[in-house]
Amino acid sequence: MVYTVVVAWLVLAAIVVLSWTRLDAERGWRGTVLALTLGLSLLHQLLFATVTEDALVSFRYAQNIADGNGPVFNPGERVEGYTNFFWLVLIALPRAAFGADVHTAAVVFGVVSALGCVLLAYFLVNRIVAAATPAGTEPRAALGVAAAVLTASAGGLAVYGPSGSEVPLFVLIVLAVGYSLAARRPVVAGVLVAFAVMTSPEGLVVAVLAGLWLAGAAAKKQHSWWAPAGYLLGALVFLIPRLAWRMTFYQHYLPAPLAAKLGAGFDATVGTGWPYLSGFALAHQGFLLLGLVAAVALLLRRGSAGEARALIWLLFATALALAAAAVLIGGDPGPSWRLLAPVPPLLAVASVATYGVLTADVEARPSPKSWPVATRLVPVTACGLAGIAVLVSVFSPEMLDRVRDWRANGTQLAEIGGWLGEYLPPGSVVSGAAPGALAEHGGQLLIIDVLGRTDDHIAREGRHEDGVSTDYDYVVNGRRPTVAVPGDGGYADRQHCAIDPVYAGQYQVATFRRVGTPYWVAVYPRAEQAKSVVADLDKGPDFRYVPCPS
Repeated sequence: MVYTVVVAWLVLAAIVVLSWTRLDAERGWRGTVLALTLGLSLLHQLLFATVTEDALVSFRYAQNIADGNGPVFNPGERVEGYTNFFWLVLIALPRAAFGADVHTAAVVFGVVSALGCVLLAYFLVNRIVAAATPAGTEPRAALGVAAAVLTASAGGLAVYGPSGSEVPLFVLIVLAVGYSLAARRPVVAGVLVAFAVMTSPEGLVVAVLAGLWLAGAAAKKQHSWWAPAGYLLGALVFLIPRLAWRMTFYQHYLPAPLAAKLGAGFDATVGTGWPYLSGFALAHQGFLLLGLVAAVALLLRRGSAGEARALIWLLFATALALAAAAVLIGGDPGPSWRLLAPVPPLLAVASVATYGVLTADVEARPSPKSWPVATRLVPVTACGLAGIAVLVSVFSPEMLDRVRDWRANGTQLAEIGGWLGEYLPPGSVVSGAAPGALAEHGGQLLIIDVLGRTDDHIAREGRHEDGVSTDYDYVVNGRRPTVAVPGDGGYADRQHCAIDPVYAGQYQVATFRRVGTPYWVAVYPRAEQAKSVVADLDKGPDFRYVPCPS
């Protein structure tokens, strides 16, 4: 698959560079190249094709919504263990209406959203450039193709496209907000930022910046004051009922995952957030350099087209603010910098649009024969940076290799959850650090997240450290799980007979060999139930109990 993606990029780059002048003039050829760009995006996504732990948690919530249990992780426990309400509703609808599989619906919606980001990057660039182009000048629609190619190569978007998570939808909404502002549709922008806030907490950053941009435009008389008013009304008509319902149903304004993450304090979150941002910057130097050059050029070269310039600055500001927000909340433990997935597409759109705006007043453009270097500058730069981004996807340790490890661990934990769900009595309580994976095939198990993301007490009252919250005394003596699953790494390559000290005394170690493999799994049954639990689990044909040496 790696070679397929690289070859697809080479073919697309050759076509874009060689046919650049045709892309402006021939709509059919432009459509063909856009279709090839979508093909590259799809192949880039299939290179990863891994459902994330966060997505599996969302699937459990969505399935409970569709099945009539309400937005809960464990039936009867009202805990807001998610931050993507709009995404939950979206992926629950096919199951509620047609009985469709939540997992499949989420992956399809994610892939389609990522492809939509590629198309919207094309349309947004051309909309901004058209606003700055003098009357009577031919549009340069090929610039949108350059932005689409860059967006298709963005690694974070490709990783999370088929992940089942809300990330590609959030990126799509962010770009759609920019397009609605460029189209002078402030009410639509308000509705979209409401959806952004309900899809990801970082949507609040987008909402504030877009509102300030509209207020500034109204102050400069580029819009009437009805524009920011309509924007505000469009957002509040959705956000106020959502907040009221949240407080009524969950009795909290802050979701458990955010409470667990932010409870450690400012210094701790920033201390983990800076390395997160620096790792992203190291892997995305091409996008960052492109954005820096474009921003400096936009700053130094004055000109007309004030609204188009202002919109480009909004895109740059949004990318910067999202990066700052990622630092302030302490980053994210997942691979490929999930919180920063919108940044490369935003920089791609803003940078290509900058070139278009700064050159929009050049009425007589030289022919390719008299100035071939300048004519090919945009496609060569865009395709070159896209190639670098694809290589980063393949060779960065935070990208393909880590996603593959993540996939293996998630698959193994899902097998463990299915085994526990089939052979433990219905309603048994199981604790673990990967509740989504354990619940995927866990049936009627009640899953306790020892890191507090789906448990209010642990999230709000536990010990906060490294972006998570823990309270093992509450888990062991309060929730009293039948079985504890230590760690979140799946199988081990050898038998582990030592028990985690937080469970010592009230739990025992039971080790099982995964039949037909060299792998082992250790679980901790509660001491007074250990004999019956081990006997039940040993009935499974795929796991064989092997006592620890005396």
